[in-house]
Amino acid sequence: MNWLETKRSAPHSHHAGHSGHRWMIACCIPILVVAVMLVATGVVGAGLIFGATMCTVMMAMMMAMMSGGSGK
Repeated sequence: MNWLETKRSAPHSHHAGHSGHRWMIACCIPILVVAVMLVATGVVGAGLIFGATMCTVMMAMMMAMMSGGSGK
């Protein structure tokens, strides 16, 4: 049995990995921390914090749309 037949034979298997989407926002935390550190040390301007924050907001919006807006 190949992977496609396995995927088709398991009911609702396409939703099995979606519970991990809520943890994807954790990937934004290091980006925000590094942005704050770089701004605090004067390496880059404050615009980087805006960019990192917008990245986090966009990730949250994408995750909400992927879960159908149900907040799961």
